[in-house]
Amino acid sequence: MSDTIDSASTASAAETPPFRYSAQLAGQIEQDWQDHWESEGTFSAPNPAGPWADPDGVAAREKLFVLDMFPYPSGAGLHVGHPLGYIATDVFGRYQRMRGLNVLHALGYDAFGLPAEQYAVQTGQHPRKTTEENIVTMRRQLRRLGLAHDSRRSVATTDPEFVRWTQWMFLRIWDAWYDTDAEGGRGRARPIAELEREFADGVRPLPDGRDWADLDAGERRDVVDGYRLAYVSEAPVNWCPGLGTVLSNEEVTNEGRSERGNFPVFKRSLRQWMMRISAYSDRLTDDLDRLDWPEPVKLMQRNWIGRSHGARVRFAVAGGADIEVFTTRPDTLFGATFMVLAPEHPLVDQIVPAAWPEGTKDAWTGGASDPAAAVAAYRQQASLKSDLERQTEGREKTGVFTGAFATSPVSGQPVPVFVADYVLMGYGTGAIMAVPGQDERDWEFATRFDLPIIRTVAPPSGWEGEAFTGEGPAINSANDEIRLDGLGIPEAKAAITQWLQRNGSGEGAITYKLRDWLFSRQRYWGEPFPVVFDDEGRVHAVPDDQLPVQLPDVPDYSPRTFAPDDADSDPEPPLGRVPEWVSVEMDLGEGPRRYRRETNTMPNWAGSCWYFLRYLDPANQDTFCDPENEAYWMGPRGERAPGVADPGGVDLYVGGVEHAVLHLLYARFWHKVLHDLGYVTSEEPFRRYFGQGMIQAFAYRDTRGQVVPADEVVEDDGEWSWQGESVAREHGKMGKSLKNVVTPDEMYESYGADTFRVYEMSMGPLDVSRPWETRAVVGSLRFLQRLWRNVVDEQTGGLTVVDEPAPEALRRALHQTVDAVGRDFEGMRFNTAVAKLIELNNQLTPLAAVPRELAEPLVLMAAPMAPHLAEELWRRLGHDTSLAFEPFPQADPALLVDDTVTCVVQVQGKVRDRLEVPPGIAEDELRELALASDKVVAALAGRGIRTVVVRAPKLVNVVPE
Repeated sequence: MSDTIDSASTASAAETPPFRYSAQLAGQIEQDWQDHWESEGTFSAPNPAGPWADPDGVAAREKLFVLDMFPYPSGAGLHVGHPLGYIATDVFGRYQRMRGLNVLHALGYDAFGLPAEQYAVQTGQHPRKTTEENIVTMRRQLRRLGLAHDSRRSVATTDPEFVRWTQWMFLRIWDAWYDTDAEGGRGRARPIAELEREFADGVRPLPDGRDWADLDAGERRDVVDGYRLAYVSEAPVNWCPGLGTVLSNEEVTNEGRSERGNFPVFKRSLRQWMMRISAYSDRLTDDLDRLDWPEPVKLMQRNWIGRSHGARVRFAVAGGADIEVFTTRPDTLFGATFMVLAPEHPLVDQIVPAAWPEGTKDAWTGGASDPAAAVAAYRQQASLKSDLERQTEGREKTGVFTGAFATSPVSGQPVPVFVADYVLMGYGTGAIMAVPGQDERDWEFATRFDLPIIRTVAPPSGWEGEAFTGEGPAINSANDEIRLDGLGIPEAKAAITQWLQRNGSGEGAITYKLRDWLFSRQRYWGEPFPVVFDDEGRVHAVPDDQLPVQLPDVPDYSPRTFAPDDADSDPEPPLGRVPEWVSVEMDLGEGPRRYRRETNTMPNWAGSCWYFLRYLDPANQDTFCDPENEAYWMGPRGERAPGVADPGGVDLYVGGVEHAVLHLLYARFWHKVLHDLGYVTSEEPFRRYFGQGMIQAFAYRDTRGQVVPADEVVEDDGEWSWQGESVAREHGKMGKSLKNVVTPDEMYESYGADTFRVYEMSMGPLDVSRPWETRAVVGSLRFLQRLWRNVVDEQTGGLTVVDEPAPEALRRALHQTVDAVGRDFEGMRFNTAVAKLIELNNQLTPLAAVPRELAEPLVLMAAPMAPHLAEELWRRLGHDTSLAFEPFPQADPALLVDDTVTCVVQVQGKVRDRLEVPPGIAEDELRELALASDKVVAALAGRGIRTVVVRAPKLVNVVPE
């Protein structure tokens, strides 16, 4: 590669040395080596089986599967914040490859998504064309970065073959149910056929007690459909008529409006596909203990799943209905003075009477003439709010009385039943027993509506607050059959739960916040569902040999929109406008019949749940991944820790913490289903996860608060101005809206990819967010220029390295650096690794010629960070093969110990001298050296010595008389 460098082309000015490492020279070196790696397949990782089987290549080699979060190919391309994690995983992978590991590192594209569809709506250009153009741009930018990816393994979720296997997996999930009794009560997914066999054999009773043999074919389908892991159901959703689509909670603002377009959003029940992720709540929670993840991320997952231990309690309502609540504090039951139902609760319509009961307070009615009118008006009002807004702390509590009363199971007294939006249907049972004495929200509601407050836990003496949520003995909690007074909270909870169970009013229970996964989108650009519906609305799978079901061309990519306030409208997805695609004739075993396709599409979560599995075997057309390849790359490896079985999975997964809940949770669920059904050996998708920080950038606003272009701002003595006007500086995310985007292309042009890589890795700890500062990049360039000069003569291009012994002090410095940098790479402390490399490089700079025994290890250590420069230097040092597989330098333990240490000598507590002494010097010898010091003798000035305190080898303190 070195003979391709044209010295004349690298000189930017007459006075610049012709072989100086400049951005122009770096660019030429980098692109040459990228071409070399590609042509040689340098980073193609061998598989044990399948189309790329190379048993000899994997034999006796430890493997490493490194993974980046699946990027979306944005039309804007990358900014300098995006590659942070990609560079980090590349450094880690390159280091481990040099340690002899078989490293699999690939990158694909999460290519379905809303932005391409929105662009199609605006321009009429097919989303596939937009997406493919964006992928070309992103691939170019990432290739220029010099990432050691196995490019053969790159996939996009929009590839027909990838869609085929996504649809195939969906059908396996649809054709499965969760057996809670399996695995000793731990539970696992099983094929629907096994459930049907158990019903037929009488091993498992039907939910309604009927006999399987008495059911016709349609009734049997209805029974098993109620068990499927993927199912169609009426589900409360965020319906946005102005956009014509259902939105996720994350797409709804606190004000109950769409993040895109600011349209009102309504709560509606619509027929949707759901994934029964809730069946896996316990395993998703418990298996977190087996993962090498940051504890804050595990906590986020636990909180999202929200496993709670408590009791279910039933309150009778006139007319025979019961309101069931779940509470984690059954010990406070005597303090329940009212109840609250979510506005969407199905019991509301059943319990509302025709007129207000006698004694109804005006504040409870919402100004309505009767309970039905009050409840209807309140429901409409609540439907305009997002779940987040409804639960915002400090917001004034609202609600209306339903006109019904429930009966307390412990006191027998009537308690009024309200509807209020601070109770959500998606958590618990959608109903609460309100205990204002022990709950702040209930206290606020009780005081707002003049409801009684009974304390059931004694607050500390002198308590002047409102609701008391702390520990204390039970009070006001007794009836003729049970007395909790004086008991602590745990004892009171156990006692009341047993009493409820004996009396048939409740039982101990565990509940979860996690609700089943809404899996439908009223959009075009997504995977079609591989199912059809018959005339009776029952679902049938498209046969595997007819996959993938491909998207048709449509006349209009946008869903039908409605008046923004038309809450009663129904979604009409774009696919519904292609009747010849929607209505299809198929023979599914009963002869040719017409069926109706599903017109919703899958969310783009679907592909991101399993893309890493396709990296393992993307050329395999017979299965999504050969079992032997999955077992090799992701299979369990004994125990992760004593007594903790390794669940298997990707060895290192790096990505932003903003994806630490939903993406990781959905992928874990998907993977566990595949494991239960026997398709993968790994129980978890990601055995180790590392959450990277974010690269932020300064943004600037003028006096009107408007953002101005960051690259046009001038700094003068700590003040900033734009076009002569003073502006204020703030930190923010890098993006077009803040006009502070810096692209990798700019960095490549001005500094080179290696400088960009080193700078990003040197900015700070990888898991901490940090501000981008373009002016600081030059420091990384200077480091690489000094490294270049320590090997290459800038005037001649010849080597400055000599085959002579290195000074002992520098040999020790080298081996100490090797040891420290290796440990930093292992721990992903790349910023400190850069600092140590700079320090060692600076120690070599004063030498007239650097000994080879110092230069070569330094180049090898720099290779993971600056691979192009290191490859070029390695070639110039006389090696004719890539250093990608060269062994990483090993430290000599004998050279990690210093020859001497500095001993501080004090006289009467003041430092008088410093001595260089052997590390193992004896106390008596050190005492004699210290007392013989001229500086100590002068400080004593003839005084006698009371004592000498010796702490060999680092301290001597002389105490005079």
